[in-house]
Amino acid sequence: MASPVLVFDIETIPDVDGLRKLEPAYAGLTDDAVAEAAFAARREKVGHDFLPLHLQRVAAISCVFRDRDGFRVKSLGTLEDGEGALVSGFYRTIEKYAPQLVSWNGGGFDLPVLHYRAMIHGISAPRYWDMGEDDREFKWNNYISRYHQRHLDLMDLLAMYQARANAPLDDLAKLCGFPGKLGMDGSKVWEAYRAGKLDEIRNYCETDVVNTYLVYCRYQLMRGGLRQAEYEQEIEFVRRSLEQETAPHWKEYLGAWR
Repeated sequence: MASPVLVFDIETIPDVDGLRKLEPAYAGLTDDAVAEAAFAARREKVGHDFLPLHLQRVAAISCVFRDRDGFRVKSLGTLEDGEGALVSGFYRTIEKYAPQLVSWNGGGFDLPVLHYRAMIHGISAPRYWDMGEDDREFKWNNYISRYHQRHLDLMDLLAMYQARANAPLDDLAKLCGFPGKLGMDGSKVWEAYRAGKLDEIRNYCETDVVNTYLVYCRYQLMRGGLRQAEYEQEIEFVRRSLEQETAPHWKEYLGAWR
């Protein structure tokens, strides 16, 4: 394994504080009322209530980290950490390890959201943004270019960069024999957050990055990056690693995998 692999996924909620700054009519409204008003305005404007990316606040960032030392899956920060700490922790990991980033729709959603939130919080990430100015190697392979591999957006690549060919991660994971999503999806995150279920959001996000890593392994098999025996060993290694976890969501995940 030439460099560490970092698979990442984020879950977001409406940036109600930001919405109040941009829309004076929202001043004095509760968080729920601000969100509902913003959803309604969005539906009237574009026909759906998915808010623009700069108005998405990061609630969770979960990662799989695979290197020579093993396989680890976790959510960044703690339940008490604010958004700035989560976003800063993500970019600090890149500064320290310069990993291969892997995502599902990271180029279309996760990374643009992280860009905006890093700017809002004043977070520095020079290695991430390097396109050859500091390290010449990054001129030919960096995190920013859509067609470079230092960040591999699996959804985008497999669809040949054609949005009409995009596939949902849940569908592809299940078609490949992996568990897919369990009990939650992105549309339920705001409701869960308002109910105080941030731990459930983080658990859901963690299972999603494992799904992404397993699909990434299948992609490596397809492209010749792993031989059949190596692929089977890696899948079994992931399974054994998850069996060591004690949290209930991993028992549920492994149960679905069987």
